[in-house]
Amino acid sequence: MLKKTWIIAAAASFALAGCLETDLQRGVAGAAGGLVTAEVLGTDPTATAVAGVAAGLLCDDAGICRSAR
Repeated sequence: MLKKTWIIAAAASFALAGCLETDLQRGVAGAAGGLVTAEVLGTDPTATAVAGVAAGLLCDDAGICRSAR
């Protein structure tokens, strides 16, 4: 069951990644992802949310999630 949940979560995140165009949208999605990760791993939600925001805001600057324009 846990493996199926992770596969569905990964597929959903890849599907949503194409919808996010601005840094704000990616930052909010990163924060949400960080909070979900904190819940699953049992870690500090604030730290993982901050890490998620940073990843979301900086992914296009690093060339990871550039939109095809």
